[in-house]
Amino acid sequence: MTQINNPLHGITLENIINSLVAKYGWDGLGYYVNIRCFTENPSVKSSLKFLRKTPWARDKVEALYIKMVSED
Repeated sequence: MTQINNPLHGITLENIINSLVAKYGWDGLGYYVNIRCFTENPSVKSSLKFLRKTPWARDKVEALYIKMVSED
């Protein structure tokens, strides 16, 4: 009940990345969130590793996902 207003509740970071890549592709994702793990030799594995260690980058990715979901 405490997570009812959290749009990310129950969604894994891997699912977020896969959804964003499916919609925008790696090039588009690198455009919207300009970080090296999306622009240089991107992979889900390397992105997960970086985003789990880097809160500011994860916040940007999550914000883009929320925006994408709200537009659909």
